[in-house]
Amino acid sequence: MPKKERQGVVISDKMDKTIVVKVASYEPHPKYKKIMESNKNYKAHDANNECGIGDTVRIVESKPISGGKRWTLSKIVEKAK
Repeated sequence: MPKKERQGVVISDKMDKTIVVKVASYEPHPKYKKIMESNKNYKAHDANNECGIGDTVRIVESKPISGGKRWTLSKIVEKAK
């Protein structure tokens, strides 16, 4: 089975070698069909501490690294301005 990938924005980099990534998904409302945005935060492993707040990144699922970390930084798509 292939590993899952998500793309999102870094909202925190205060932890050592860990970033928090906000990933948005868009689905229509069951009854009203309006497109609704739902956000989920993922903790990802950033081995070199190279990400900053506002960066757009791609993360890949991995084996559990700690209690809440199940994702690893794949690449930085765009640095924050």
